[in-house]
Amino acid sequence: MLTIETTLEEWQKDCQIDEKNLVRSTVEIAKLHAKYLQVLSINKLQLKKSEMKQKTLLLEKWKYYNGKLSQDEIDAHGWTYDPFDGIKPLKGDMNRYYDADEDIQKSEERIAYYKTFVETLSEIVENLKWKHQSISNIIRWKQFEAGG
Repeated sequence: MLTIETTLEEWQKDCQIDEKNLVRSTVEIAKLHAKYLQVLSINKLQLKKSEMKQKTLLLEKWKYYNGKLSQDEIDAHGWTYDPFDGIKPLKGDMNRYYDADEDIQKSEERIAYYKTFVETLSEIVENLKWKHQSISNIIRWKQFEAGG
């Protein structure tokens, strides 16, 4: 599976324009667009899947923190029986527990990762849409330098 890091490393190579072979660079645009569009689509779906999983997790955690899960359900999740360690929190303090919950934090981290990946890939695809313009500018500059 591609990561942001490996995708950015590939993009460092793929974004280069071979000034000595502009025809090949032009032809590669469609291939690169297809490549990054595929990765973008996959990651958009992963983001949506992560968001759906988080909704389920938040419901389960709400039940957990409000004492609405059976011992069997708590055991199935591998959670402790007393999420408050003997403290009876006020309703206004519940968000602190949700915010500090490791499972929720991991879920939010995964969502943030996919959002960043999707934004990065969207920028790459957008850049590819305009790559032909950069090639056209190089051609015009070479013509200017040649005196034409």
